[in-house]
Amino acid sequence: MKTRVRAFSLVELVVVIVIIGIIAAMAIPRLSRGTAGAGDSALAGNLATIRTALNLYAAEHVNKYPTSAKFTEQLTMFTSGAGVENATRSATYPFGPYLMAIPPCPVGNQATPSAVAFDTTNGAIPNPTADTGGWIYNPGTGEIRANTNTSDANSKTYFSY
Repeated sequence: MKTRVRAFSLVELVVVIVIIGIIAAMAIPRLSRGTAGAGDSALAGNLATIRTALNLYAAEHVNKYPTSAKFTEQLTMFTSGAGVENATRSATYPFGPYLMAIPPCPVGNQATPSAVAFDTTNGAIPNPTADTGGWIYNPGTGEIRANTNTSDANSKTYFSY
């Protein structure tokens, strides 16, 4: 007496593979759009964090923003009323720190870890530069923007965020 071996036919396997391919074709474009939106959201969040820190710094330092020479130190360390930084809090250095670290710019052609390009003219913040900084900052006005000419999915430049 012969026993029948039950198995899938070749046609059944091909149908299953085609169905999986169709599902993958629908899912992959949706996932790729999600990563672009994540970069946009990360940029908006990082800018909000830095701008809040800059405003807090100015509020505690007689409306003066961090200088270009000591930008990172003045935001990540304790400071005196004159903006002199120190590693530990004391009666002389009661303010800050405002950030643990400068967040990186997550988008664009200048997407680098926390590097900052400075505008020292104290005028209107210039257009993005070819400098290596992910951010461009004006110490006279406290304005900070992404240092890139690239745009999001809606054609809004990251520089205008």
